[in-house]
Amino acid sequence: MNKKRIYVAYTGGTIGMQQSSNGFVPVPGFLSDTVKSMPEFYRSEMPEFDIHEYHPVIDSSDMTPAHWLEIATDIQSHYADYDGFVVLHGTDTMAYTASALSFMLEDLAKPVIVTGSQIPLAQLRSDGQVNLLNALYLAAYYPIAEVALFFNNKLFRGNRATKADADGFDAFASPNFSPLIEAGIHINLVAGHLASTAVTKALKIAQITPQPISVVTLYPGISVDVIRNMAAAPIKALIIKSYGVGNAPQQPELLQALTEASKRGTIIVNCTQCFKGKVNMGGYATGNALRECGVISGYDMTLEATLTKLHYLLSQPLSTEQVRLFMQQSLRGELTL
Repeated sequence: MNKKRIYVAYTGGTIGMQQSSNGFVPVPGFLSDTVKSMPEFYRSEMPEFDIHEYHPVIDSSDMTPAHWLEIATDIQSHYADYDGFVVLHGTDTMAYTASALSFMLEDLAKPVIVTGSQIPLAQLRSDGQVNLLNALYLAAYYPIAEVALFFNNKLFRGNRATKADADGFDAFASPNFSPLIEAGIHINLVAGHLASTAVTKALKIAQITPQPISVVTLYPGISVDVIRNMAAAPIKALIIKSYGVGNAPQQPELLQALTEASKRGTIIVNCTQCFKGKVNMGGYATGNALRECGVISGYDMTLEATLTKLHYLLSQPLSTEQVRLFMQQSLRGELTL
């Protein structure tokens, strides 16, 4: 039987860095050489894989929509030649990239797994070995036809993941959706569904262009001017991180500012600043007042999913009302209605 073939795109990040006198730094070819020195990656049970290192590699804090498009296009150009894809990425914005790719890769019928590490692969006690080994193995033998994020023995839906710990190996969480797979002693499908081996459609890439989007977190005593300025032209969308299930202050000036912005065509999305839970603007009068201003619910979307979904929709030839409608629908399993 022919072995599965996996394409590995090393975009950058801690996993491929080398120790230097100035700390960890990216070095061209170092990741590939490190993997070649580790026999566990070449056991008979493992799939074949090819590593493509980006030049220059991208620090994840420098990631932009243009880089998302570069990664998506890279996957598309190799789509017919491989059974699955692993994207190695820095952890800081990994969840943003996973969310963005989930919207950009249309008619995806093969697994795309984004992963990385907290300690470089070449270092003692690196989590990179387990993360990369599992990502390769799952992409080959437990293929789930969507963009996923693997970290610390869990495979999450990409647009449901968020970075939860800056220091620990359990760096990512999916607070509002169960993991697709839990890879413990046994590999257990939880919310994931294995893909058919037959690929019937060609992969399409949705072009994403940078969009002017604001994010504001509410706090006691926040000035109306802050909200007004964050929603001022040329801003096309404003994400409000509200209290609890979607509540905000009831100041008439604040509500007026939101109403005016909404009437100008600004998309205003209400997301909870709580780590877990769902916006319900009908639950309290404060939330209902926002809805009357034209604010729409972000339901249980992460900030990463909300932001990248706005980029995706605002880059399409859609009307304001269509964007508002699609923001409140599940397009890639990113929200629970």
